[in-house]
Amino acid sequence: MSVEAGVLARYSQGAEVVQADLCCPVDYDRELLAILPQEIIDKDYGCGDPSRYVRQGDVVLDLGSGSGKICYMAAQLVGESGSVIGVDMNDDMLALARKYQQEMADKIGSDRVRFVKGQIQDLALDLTAMNQHLAQNPVRCAEDVLALRAWQEQQRKTTPLIANNSVDLVVSNCVLNLVHDSDKTQLIQEIFRVVKAGGRVAISDIVSDEPVPQHLKDDAQLWSGCISGALLETDFLQAFIDAGFVGVTIDKWDIRPWQVVEGIEFRAVTITASKPQPTACLDKGHAVIYRGPFSKVYDDEGHVFCRGQRMAVCERSYQLLTSEVYAEQFIGIVPSHEQTSQAWCHPSGTLRPVSATKSATHSNDNPPCCC
Repeated sequence: MSVEAGVLARYSQGAEVVQADLCCPVDYDRELLAILPQEIIDKDYGCGDPSRYVRQGDVVLDLGSGSGKICYMAAQLVGESGSVIGVDMNDDMLALARKYQQEMADKIGSDRVRFVKGQIQDLALDLTAMNQHLAQNPVRCAEDVLALRAWQEQQRKTTPLIANNSVDLVVSNCVLNLVHDSDKTQLIQEIFRVVKAGGRVAISDIVSDEPVPQHLKDDAQLWSGCISGALLETDFLQAFIDAGFVGVTIDKWDIRPWQVVEGIEFRAVTITASKPQPTACLDKGHAVIYRGPFSKVYDDEGHVFCRGQRMAVCERSYQLLTSEVYAEQFIGIVPSHEQTSQAWCHPSGTLRPVSATKSATHSNDNPPCCC
């Protein structure tokens, strides 16, 4: 049985009968749970609570939305100006989530949630549209396979399921580990594609403290149970850095492992990250001071920041380092007089002369802005 078939079968069972071994104990916001139907709560399977990262007005995308619990929790937080999209490939789970859609819309005050069928590693391909296409154009020979692939590529380009740069926050609750290892890089690249510049991710998942051996990966029950498909804890973080995210942070780390298999600890973690702005690095005289407590730190782009020193930064880096992602770590200094913009040419570790920062504006409480 393939990874995909095993996962589909296991979670179809989970839509019918509660599977207690598919979830970790999580302390969700009881006020948000109060209006949810009990069936949605009972048949939700996760290891964290990414809903607590949702802001009013957000467009939220939930990967592997299952019973819809996180979607309906997020819908209460985004308000009238926000919306929530749940993506899942399991028809039984989609049916369960949609079963209560009108009831939840009435309780919340508007229909802010929609559920769509797709694979989270291919967020551009609408599987409902593909099923409709296949009903009219069945695959009977090799030439039909080639024609289907051409249709899929056209579909991804012209009518993607989730458009480029369209989502403020991507959340996921114990789902990335269910994707085949060969598709995990594409999965995270897809997350990067759909997030807006300045947008965020909050991903709860199971990670391992040692590499998972092949014989465990070949165990379909362990894979569909969110165990053997887990990423190594260091690889989990690096995958988001490699995709282009910044401010990648372990926000939640379960002290006790969820399960231990053959001496390997599998635990729940939640990471957060942001997508940077695709703007040029221009020198306008900005500086930042790293507060400490370490003598120096490096960011994901290789810049060094020495404690207490006025480090020269481009405008783009200034906006990022004084955003909420890093705000507690840095003091921002805006030049008192507007300077002529020029391409950034200083090496990492360049100090901004004190004479250039006199009478400048020192910012300790900048408004949220991620660049």
